[in-house]
Amino acid sequence: VQLQASGGGLVQAGGTLRLSCAASRRTFSNYAVGWFRQAPGKEREFVAAFSRTGGYTYYADSVKGRFTISRDNAKITVYLQMNSLKPEDTARYYCAADNGIITSSLRSASAYDHWGQGTQVTVSS
Repeated sequence: VQLQASGGGLVQAGGTLRLSCAASRRTFSNYAVGWFRQAPGKEREFVAAFSRTGGYTYYADSVKGRFTISRDNAKITVYLQMNSLKPEDTARYYCAADNGIITSSLRSASAYDHWGQGTQVTVSS
């Protein structure tokens, strides 16, 4: 499956953005999807994920209560709604998908086989 991330941009602290991850395949509904981010000089880190089955969602502690992951299977798209953005949220955001991942691996970037190209989010103070 091919992934296309979009929706990034420049926003002031406290602002909102919604990222989209559009897939190329209708079977995308059977995939677990994760959002990760990477700031310059830092490792890629987990942000949020949607389980392959059951519709469960998972969040990094740093974004819990501010970010919401959702999916629209009709549009084969997963969204990341980001509210109350902080300067430390500045990073390039990537969506990833895998149809064989287990729940315990959802937070691990190495567990995902398919990646989008990323979209830049910059939060000014």
